Amino acid sequence: MNNLEKTVYLLKNSKNITVLSGAGMSTNAGIADFRGPNGIYTRADIDYPERIFDFEYFKKDPHLFYKFHREFLKTIENAVPTFTHEFLLKLEKEGKIKSIITQNIDSLHQKAGSEKVLEIHGGVINNYCIECHKFFSYEELKEKLKSEDIPKCDCGGVIKPDIVFFGEMVKFLDQCQKQVQDSDLLIILGSSLTVTPAAFLPSYAGGKIIIVNKGNISFFYVPEKKLEVYENNDIDSFFKKISNLY
Repeated sequence: MNNLEKTVYLLKNSKNITVLSGAGMSTNAGIADFRGPNGIYTRADIDYPERIFDFEYFKKDPHLFYKFHREFLKTIENAVPTFTHEFLLKLEKEGKIKSIITQNIDSLHQKAGSEKVLEIHGGVINNYCIECHKFFSYEELKEKLKSEDIPKCDCGGVIKPDIVFFGEMVKFLDQCQKQVQDSDLLIILGSSLTVTPAAFLPSYAGGKIIIVNKGNISFFYVPEKKLEVYENNDIDSFFKKISNLY
């Protein structure tokens, strides 16, 4: 069987699927990979890009982050979930996908309608005061950004999106490990598998593994015996073909 046939066979014969998605999942929606050619870590107009998601620097001076975040929120507002986001929703509704673990902070999986999403690096939907921990919704933060240079809580503390910064612990790690271990199929989409600890997750795979990613990836934590499909291809192009066969 070729990769298309293998993937269709595995999808049809799996009952507990876990998805691990990375930046390549969102590039077709118009959201640049932060580490890619047009990402914040390579743009010449951004000084010290590593400080944008540095929690200690954020506490000293949140201006750099919010300069980026205003631009990022505009990008998200215009972004439409991709064909593959919609295909994963279909599999979730069929009861096959039990969990989507995403490295992305854009919440596109939720925008597509998926409910079983674990944002290991957090996301933009929820926001909190770093002093009193009061919750602010996505809409509340957007409203504050219209009139405040740096959005602040009534207590005077700075509001921070629930995004995992450098210096903070990733979210749901134990739950993600268990989900990967319990699944009969792990589908890795758009991840180079180089950013830890998400890159470790394939090593816990209890079932077979499918990887679809355009570009190089690290196989260091991928058990060779469990890897059934590796497709170096555009994700949407691949899954449109899968959809026609599924």
